[in-house]
Amino acid sequence: MSNGDPNNPYGQQQPGYGYPQQTPQGVPQQGYGYPQQQPGQPYGGGYPQQPGQPYGGGYPQQPGYGGGPVLAHWGLRLGAFLIDVLILCVPYILVGIGGGIGGTVGGILAVIGLIVLIGAAIWMLYKEGTTGQTVGKKAVGIRLLRESDGQPIGFGMAFVRRVAHFLDSAACYIGWLWPLWDAKKQTFADKVCSTLVVKSS
Repeated sequence: MSNGDPNNPYGQQQPGYGYPQQTPQGVPQQGYGYPQQQPGQPYGGGYPQQPGQPYGGGYPQQPGYGGGPVLAHWGLRLGAFLIDVLILCVPYILVGIGGGIGGTVGGILAVIGLIVLIGAAIWMLYKEGTTGQTVGKKAVGIRLLRESDGQPIGFGMAFVRRVAHFLDSAACYIGWLWPLWDAKKQTFADKVCSTLVVKSS
């Protein structure tokens, strides 16, 4: 008997807007009534992606550090400092030898040593500003970076930070020890210049 619908003479239920279409095996297929993907839900189900969370889970990434910086502990910073000082001691010793000898030869040795000392200090400052690493920092695997974006601070700010180290020495050298208990492991100079020392590998 016809139900009065010329397009449906046998009275069969058409795939509607509230019913999933059935296959002969009774398995629901995608249709107008099939549950749609929820906003914010990853394709194929699972938990919604959290705002600010990297794809696949994990902690929110921090700018410039590829997942969060690993701060360098005080021992690594001390090791890097000692290596740099030992390197700079070589031309300084030459200056001392020249002064001890005296005369023309001694004067020449002293001048050569002084030129090498100044050149080495400037070169280390340049490398620290442009790459984040002096020879000592590279040897122990740490790097000096800008706190805001994780990039090298540049030669100018590296010089400013070096001058700012007088703050670390002013209060009975307590600023040099501040990284031992500071949450960001910063010296006073680091706080003034907004820098962090992190592990490079």
